[in-house]
Amino acid sequence: MSTYAQNFDPMGNLWLSALLAALPIAFLGWALAVKKMKGYVAALLTITLATLIAIIVFRMPVSLALTTDFLGAMKGLAPIGYVVVMGVFLYNLTVAAGQFEIIKYSISKVSDDQRIQALLIAFSFSAFIEGAAGFGTPVAIAAAMLIGLGFPPLYAAGLALVANSIPVAYGSIGIPITTAGNVTGLSPDLIGAMAGRQLPILTLIIPLWIIMIMGGWKAAKGVLPAVIVAGVSFSIAQFVSSNYLGYQSTDLIASMTSIVAMAILLSFWKPKDKWSFEGTTSTVAADKHYTGGQILRAWSPYLITSLIILLWSRTWFKAMFLAPKGQSSVWEIKFNMPILHNAISVGGKAQGAEYLLNWVTASGTAILVATILSAIVLGMSAGKFLETFSKTFKQLALPLVSIAAFLAYAELSTRSGMGTAMGMALSATGPAFAFFAPIIGYIGVFLTGSDTSTNALFGKLQTVAAGQVGIDPILAVAANSTGGCAAKMISPQSIAVGSGATNMVGQEGNILRFTLKHSLIFVTLIGIISWLQAYVFTGMIPH
Repeated sequence: MSTYAQNFDPMGNLWLSALLAALPIAFLGWALAVKKMKGYVAALLTITLATLIAIIVFRMPVSLALTTDFLGAMKGLAPIGYVVVMGVFLYNLTVAAGQFEIIKYSISKVSDDQRIQALLIAFSFSAFIEGAAGFGTPVAIAAAMLIGLGFPPLYAAGLALVANSIPVAYGSIGIPITTAGNVTGLSPDLIGAMAGRQLPILTLIIPLWIIMIMGGWKAAKGVLPAVIVAGVSFSIAQFVSSNYLGYQSTDLIASMTSIVAMAILLSFWKPKDKWSFEGTTSTVAADKHYTGGQILRAWSPYLITSLIILLWSRTWFKAMFLAPKGQSSVWEIKFNMPILHNAISVGGKAQGAEYLLNWVTASGTAILVATILSAIVLGMSAGKFLETFSKTFKQLALPLVSIAAFLAYAELSTRSGMGTAMGMALSATGPAFAFFAPIIGYIGVFLTGSDTSTNALFGKLQTVAAGQVGIDPILAVAANSTGGCAAKMISPQSIAVGSGATNMVGQEGNILRFTLKHSLIFVTLIGIISWLQAYVFTGMIPH
């Protein structure tokens, strides 16, 4: 069996090795943003290039490189692709059942202004779904809802991606922060608190940022009360929850606080001018009227989904379906990857290669259960249910190819050492490291599509580098996670989710161009905040 000892500097020059490792990223950006390739074509070419670099430059045996690609593709299809399909299926179900017209009516009764709708759905509601489920679900659901409300597809996908970036650090009941603690041995409560002293600064401006994207200052000044209430309520709750109530519930508490605060505001204040994208029409006919019972029934798929996701995220629920250590379980698909398992060593330690999917506790299953219950509540026939699912799967076939290829690249980047090479180069920047620490996390999320994965990939590196340059490791590890948030909107996996949810398959490059500048500005701001906290406002670091 082929074995491979990771070498993070195969060229004998760390920066040159890192530059070669970064070529697939550069190619992907060029393919999508400049050449405007279809997402699945760019994804397949990127994983091909990355595989060649892993084999030729990083000297990874061919059998291990190809097996790594296959393992990553499997992880891309399940659980991530599974969540995407189910999230879009949920939306398509409400449309097929004729309920989305009622949902649009109910939202328009709160406000028929698309600026307010963007704040409620893309910013607040998607953060709630992020806190409960994560893994692409918020973008899939929010983007699909915005499309249904008359938003142009590009703006529906782009706004959902930009707005959902900051909650990512506390997604899925705080899994990214928990992972950072497990990998580094540092207190996850302190890491979560530190992140809660960085992200609220950006959260304050996200609502304004969203509206400025939509229509500039002219559009923003008409809804300043809503912008202020949404941002201030979310950021205060985000800080309080992450520092004093437990980081695990941060997104849930902050999003619900923001939704309630907005609802209170809108009960006595409305924008003086009604705003919508040029060429779009009102979401509801003026003569329509629905009863409270009809509105509740229409919203039932999302209410049921929220409740099911909350149940699925509980530790005691997950524990019911865990196999005893060292044993198999009917609830799990679990096996060691042939050829690859224990065939790669890092620092003399063999690395396992296991595929694990608990098909019961997966987020996709939670949404599947919710769709079944929703179909019953809505009175949908089994035939219509299956027909809607079939159409959804056909709609997402090509985005699933993209997701599989991108996750193959993420797995290859980790196991070949390419990702670590890029991280190590940035960690050698001395006093400037406090600024670059978030950029390392940013690279990790771009590569893997997951804040959890970037913390697993670079958490220990951040700790070691922080010790070398003399800054607090809590700050560096938290910055890894918060910097990763800024990359979520440009991660190829996220863009694939957005394109699938808005029927923009083949236009992934347009979405990337839409989100890229915002992503770069966000990570730069986080880098500045991190540096200031390291050297100027050191009292902001929790102990």
